[in-house]
This record gives sequence, structure tokens and C-alpha cells, in this order.
Amino acid sequence: MTSSTRASDQDRVTDPDGPGDGTVARLRRTAERLFAAHGVDGVSLRQITRDAGQRNVTAVTYHFGSRDGLLRAVLGHHLEHVRVRHQTLLERYREDPPAEPGDRLRELADVLVMPLCAELDCADGGPEFLRVAAEVVNRSDWIFEPGSPIAMLISPNHGWAELVEPFLSADAAGRLHRRFAAMRFVYVELGRRVRQPPPRRDDRLFASQLTDLVAALLTAPLSARTLELLRKRTDTETASRS
Repeated sequence: MTSSTRASDQDRVTDPDGPGDGTVARLRRTAERLFAAHGVDGVSLRQITRDAGQRNVTAVTYHFGSRDGLLRAVLGHHLEHVRVRHQTLLERYREDPPAEPGDRLRELADVLVMPLCAELDCADGGPEFLRVAAEVVNRSDWIFEPGSPIAMLISPNHGWAELVEPFLSADAAGRLHRRFAAMRFVYVELGRRVRQPPPRRDDRLFASQLTDLVAALLTAPLSARTLELLRKRTDTETASRS
């Protein structure tokens, strides 16, 4: 296998899957199922290849470049659908935002929550995607950089982040990363939801409460203790630069 016949990690994961019964789609679906069941690092590439019915033990590296490339393909497949739903709700908000600030904030929370909640009932591996995504955002060993798995899950929300920023305190918007905390909370709660044994109750109440909690998380006031600790950190960082 020469470098001219193998695409880079980044190229492979942005290529369309092609036919639903093709090799790439089978490998992705198999990885999605096994990652969800055993964790991203809990299954070997050899097992994924075998369970996907592939005789070539290098099938994963050929098509995806690496484990991270395969993980990005799993996430990217679902995030394309999530982005479409997200943009539809975001455009609707921009065209006709509610008059009351509280209603605007809750609708923006809906923009974040509802496109992901739709994956709860997605027959094409939606629940598995949510379990994998929850693991990704809850880990600390991935560097947040363009193209990384965690950046894929968080970065597409730039338009939403800008609209929600006026509702945050200056410290919470920047130094304390309140928006990232809200996004991570949504993924973790959805990952917990899909682990509940069937039959699962109607998800509408769960989704509505999740929206309420996101709105509260975004705007929760900072305590005097948090503000004091933040001030001390700022003073220390300023002194170290001088």
C-alpha cells in the first residue's frame, strides 16, 4: 500500500460514506456499535475489521488512517444531520426572536439541545453516537485543536455561541468557559439517557427539562467565592507576565 493510494486521516473522514452497504459504511457502523458498547479504547481495530466482515486486517487504516480517523468518521456522520437541524433552528431564531429576554435564552437553549435530542430516536445509530460523544467530551486526554474529535463536537456551534454570549457575565463568557460547560453537559446527559434500559419513557419531558437546565447553567450567577478566586488567578497571571 503506497502513500499515493492512501488518503490522509483528514481526507478520509471528510469523504462521503458512499453506498450504505459499502466497506466504509460497514466499518463505520461496526466501529460505532463497538465504541458505544466498550469505549473508544476498549476495542481493537482488528476486532472492528473482523466484525465488519473484512478479511483485510489493514482495512481500517486504509480507509480511515487511524483509530482517531475512524472515530471522526463515526462522529462526522451524525454531526452532519445535527448541523442541519441546528442551522434550521438558528435561522428561525434569527428571523423571529422572542420579545422577552428569558424566552430568547430558552429558545437558544433549545437550539443547542433539540438537534442532539433527535439522535435519541435515530435508527441509524443515533443512540450509539450519543454514547460515544458523551465519552469524548468527558475525557481530558484529547487536545482541543481543529479536526480533533472533541473540536468536532463543540466547534460547529460558533453562531449559537455568539448569540448566547450577551446573556452571560463577562467572566463566565470567557475565562470560565460557561458555553463549553453547557455543551458538554448536554452530551453527557444524552449519553446517560440512552443507557437507560428499555422501554424508555417519552423523551419530550426529558428534552424540555434539559433545555431548562442548560438555560440555568448559562446564566447561573457567580458566587462571591468564585469571583474572588478568579480575581486572585487573574492577579497571579498578570504578575507573572510583568
